[in-house]
Amino acid sequence: MEGISERTFLRGIALQALYEYDLSGHNIADILTYRFEAVEIPNDDEKKFVIDLVTGVINHKAEIDEMIKKFAVDWPIDQIAVIDVNIIRIAVYEFVVSKETPDRVAINESVELAKRFGSDTAPKFVNGVLGSIADSFTESSMQ
Repeated sequence: MEGISERTFLRGIALQALYEYDLSGHNIADILTYRFEAVEIPNDDEKKFVIDLVTGVINHKAEIDEMIKKFAVDWPIDQIAVIDVNIIRIAVYEFVVSKETPDRVAINESVELAKRFGSDTAPKFVNGVLGSIADSFTESSMQ
């Protein structure tokens, strides 16, 4: 995809799969199979990255959603746009749960996804929620 990094592109595929999963309830394996057929992903490592993000978010959804509820207090999770909540879920999975991505990288990637897939206000909202979550983890690790 022109104008974005390969990882951002792959996160976009994961986001689309999670969005469909939330809205349709289709089997996630079927959704991923369809996504991989629809979009050329050249190697198995990239497919594994997408699969790990999607299954990680799904497997830790309750835990991740509790964090979102704590830091998006003015927004009940069922009132946050499905696309926005999944952007936040991916980032939280990456920097809180799996700890495989630095928080600033995950936040920047999420803001890029929000610009591409969300509403006009999504980037600011996503950045604010994720920034608060990241700050809380930084503060708790300093104590």
